[in-house]
Amino acid sequence: MALRFEVLGRFNRARAAQLTLPHFVCQTPLFMPVGTQGTIKGLATDQLEEIGCQIILGNTYHLALRPTSELIDEMGGVHKFMNWPRALLTDSGGFQMVSLLHLADITEEGVTFQSPVDGKPCS
Repeated sequence: MALRFEVLGRFNRARAAQLTLPHFVCQTPLFMPVGTQGTIKGLATDQLEEIGCQIILGNTYHLALRPTSELIDEMGGVHKFMNWPRALLTDSGGFQMVSLLHLADITEEGVTFQSPVDGKPCS
């Protein structure tokens, strides 16, 4: 399914829209809680659904470190790992490329980080 963003209404500089994603159709404006490592601290996914949460933000770099890319793959992906049926947004990890420059090896092919957890290379 293709991503789609459709503006439904405007008032001055504000707008309401519908964001169609593969796992869910989100209505904006919306609140997006941060689940950096695949979890929202203090709330279960069913509680998030009950309060109308439509999408969760994850962090690619942190997900790769903990719980690890391998575990997420074994579990069937981030949605299954989190037990979250709705939309997810993950960043590219680009901020860490700058903020953790002392742990990064940057080449034309990409970026390899030294894990701050165990010192092993990760990309």
